Amino acid sequence: MIVKCDKPFAYGYTPITEQCGRHSDMLLDFGILKLKSGDTKVFPQGRERAWLMIEGTATFIWDGKKETITRNSCFDEAPYALHVAKDEEVTVTTDAECEICVEQVDNDKVFASRLYAPEDIRTDIFGAGTLNETSIRSVRTVFDGEINPQSNMVLGEVINHPGKWSSYPPHDHPQPEIYHYRFFPPQGFGVSLLDDEAHTVKNGYTTLIGPDTTHSQGAAPGYAMYYIWMIPHLPDDRWLPTTRYFRKEHEWLLEPKVKIWPERKT
Repeated sequence: MIVKCDKPFAYGYTPITEQCGRHSDMLLDFGILKLKSGDTKVFPQGRERAWLMIEGTATFIWDGKKETITRNSCFDEAPYALHVAKDEEVTVTTDAECEICVEQVDNDKVFASRLYAPEDIRTDIFGAGTLNETSIRSVRTVFDGEINPQSNMVLGEVINHPGKWSSYPPHDHPQPEIYHYRFFPPQGFGVSLLDDEAHTVKNGYTTLIGPDTTHSQGAAPGYAMYYIWMIPHLPDDRWLPTTRYFRKEHEWLLEPKVKIWPERKT
């Protein structure tokens, strides 16, 4: 399913999925927090939460700590992200207009809060050196089931190069997943494939991917596609970097030094 947004997000918090409301099958809360310079927002205790800066400058106050962070480009810079357990109150004050991804989930486990800085983010280049570079992309993982075993959710980003594919070869997993898109330049577009259905995605759109739904993405030539990816852990099945099950007929594309046309003759 595609949640469309054909105009800039309003100031304040715009919910897109709700664990106990609309799109509850995604099993977590996700929304966009857009603040003007000088705004303050207080998040009380109660839930596991993460704030990922998409763009802007803000000061975060939590657990007796205070940090001001700036991100000028989600395409060119790795993110800052604050991740806290349910017993932590967080205050966000903006020093310039900003947009922040907010991810929340129920979780009774207590873990140490952490502000992930760009140098803490694991960045992998997938698809390099194979398939004529047609699926090369940068995958940034903020935290997953290995990085924080106490968390009930996963958070990361992908930079899909212009004219290239990502989330490829087509794969699925038992957990639902959310993709939230931005494009550069912003009038760009791409395609989100859910099983055998193709959907156009644009700046500000969100793809809701159901459990065991095969998914892959493509960006139109000339347009870089950025998306935030969020996954809830299941009670008996945590998402790990190995939790990607490729569609059987396309598994041959993963073979080392695989040959494709025109090098591979028909």
